Amino acid sequence: MYYNSSIGTYSEHGSKGIYSADVMIEEGVSIKNHSVINHRENPSFLALHPDDPFLYAVHETENGRISSYRITDNGTLAKCNQQPSGAAGPCYCNVHPSGDYLFVAQYSGGAVSMLPIRADGTLGNSVEVVEHQGSGPNLERQAEPHPHATVCGPNGTYLYVPDLGTDEVVIYDIDRERGMLVHAGATQVTPGSGPRHFEFHPSRPIAYLILELSSAIIAYEWDETTGQLSELGSTSTIPKDFEGENQPSEIEAHPSGDWVYAANRGRDSVSILSIQSDGSIELDKTVPTGGAWPRYLTVDPAGKVLFVQNQNSHNIVPFRIDPTDGTLSQLAGELEVPAPACMVFHE
Repeated sequence: MYYNSSIGTYSEHGSKGIYSADVMIEEGVSIKNHSVINHRENPSFLALHPDDPFLYAVHETENGRISSYRITDNGTLAKCNQQPSGAAGPCYCNVHPSGDYLFVAQYSGGAVSMLPIRADGTLGNSVEVVEHQGSGPNLERQAEPHPHATVCGPNGTYLYVPDLGTDEVVIYDIDRERGMLVHAGATQVTPGSGPRHFEFHPSRPIAYLILELSSAIIAYEWDETTGQLSELGSTSTIPKDFEGENQPSEIEAHPSGDWVYAANRGRDSVSILSIQSDGSIELDKTVPTGGAWPRYLTVDPAGKVLFVQNQNSHNIVPFRIDPTDGTLSQLAGELEVPAPACMVFHE
């Protein structure tokens, strides 16, 4: 099985920008860099167009920017254009299932934005910006709003924005005709929990929210008509006897719908959680990441290998996924990349 991939990075430790890599999955895994887009403005998070060969990258800076790229036939990237993101510190982006709009979460700017995508993959210059309001009890981390992700519901009607600063998932009705976001409600979590990322089950009306400040995951039943979320239960991402500091980062549902994986920064582990019949999850075990500060997780499209992007040890480590129980075993073939933050596969 052969894939091209793109890797977003932080502009430190010699990083040159967005790396392109070839990934071969057979009995083992072979990964090698073959090109890099020379862009040193923190091209950290990446998102793919759902239908066409385009990729989008946030530039996590005070004067937030978004770049668009065309994916060439050999998997390299060709720059299309760049637009302001609408606020400071964009940290996450997501393309609407129609391919018409890009949504951006701006952590330090406390806002969410919506940018049009043209037929040629470039970004339009009209941007809808919605500012969040509020704070949380953790004065060091929650003195102001911090939107951390923008995730479209499976039917493309609603946008879900976990806000680490205000302890809520804000829900927006997506008005595609007017290019606007209309507030449709918010789901509150325990004060001080710090919502970070949000993931839908691949085939059921279930969603999962990872909490950075409390090391937990909440499972929700999702109402596709109203967009509202109803809690099913929560579980920790770390064993009860762990006493150190931990900050979960990414959550990834396996394509089979049987397991959820979570990255733990601090404990430097991946949690393997099994999905129960009612959609809730239970922690099965954790495995070391083979590096430090796992910022992101990516499962290959076939669901055979999980790749961990370890930001502080500058490596991407592959793990074989057991098809019977979802457990992970580390494979040879890790890739050295300066401060990796996100990895996406081009199918």
